[in-house]
Amino acid sequence: MSSRAPARPVGTVTRGTTNPNRLRRMDRWIAATHGAELRRAADPLAVDLGYGAAPWTAVELLLRLRSVAPRARVVGVEIEPARVAAAEPYAREGLDFRHGGFEIPVPRRPHLVRAANVLRQYDEDEVAAVWRRLCARLAPADPVTGSRGGLLVEGTCDEIGRRHVWVALGPEGPRTVTFATRLGSLERPSDLAERLPKALIHRNVPGEPVHAFLRDFDRAWAAAAPYASYGARQRWIRTVRELTADWPVTDGPARWRQGEVTVRWGALAPRG
Repeated sequence: MSSRAPARPVGTVTRGTTNPNRLRRMDRWIAATHGAELRRAADPLAVDLGYGAAPWTAVELLLRLRSVAPRARVVGVEIEPARVAAAEPYAREGLDFRHGGFEIPVPRRPHLVRAANVLRQYDEDEVAAVWRRLCARLAPADPVTGSRGGLLVEGTCDEIGRRHVWVALGPEGPRTVTFATRLGSLERPSDLAERLPKALIHRNVPGEPVHAFLRDFDRAWAAAAPYASYGARQRWIRTVRELTADWPVTDGPARWRQGEVTVRWGALAPRG
């Protein structure tokens, strides 16, 4: 038996703030857009990275993934040992908890890594390296089956899950940015700026693409004001439809109705 001590987990302890249903919008988007990839896998594995002081988000992720991929398994990974111990009573068939960090201590490459509210405390210049590390752990693309490989979903939301912004990345790197909100609580789309992930939040300044996008989003929202008489959902749908003229929106009305819009990463990526 080796006497070598286990490697120290990579990363730092987060505040651990969590609430039931906080990540429901992100989870539903994952199930809708990545469900086919999970079903295609023989033994689909998902990781809830940095689930926090309580394991609610990992429990909920398993339930939501299994609604579209019944064989899915979830491993909750936390860098704080006490949080792992506290989560153990919630382990069940298909759900385990492990001590670790960005190295992702699971025996095979996962088909999904969800890292919500994890990078907010890091410096912007640290994000790219973390993304590369996590993307390198994803299941690879398979041209034979047509699989695009695993998915990393990294982003930020408010305390009760009304407003989210996340980046979706594959093994090759970032793909898209999704804005999601509870429409009844929204005054203007740029209210989502405070939930931009770390890679973008400091870039919401004139001259940066994300700033221009949010500016155009607000303008389209104002122009769609007459649709408010039909409800916030119809106003949002009209707004996003207007955005498609100038921005590479990748989804359609089925997702817009959920209070979402997804844009290609390249259109919002920081300059310089």
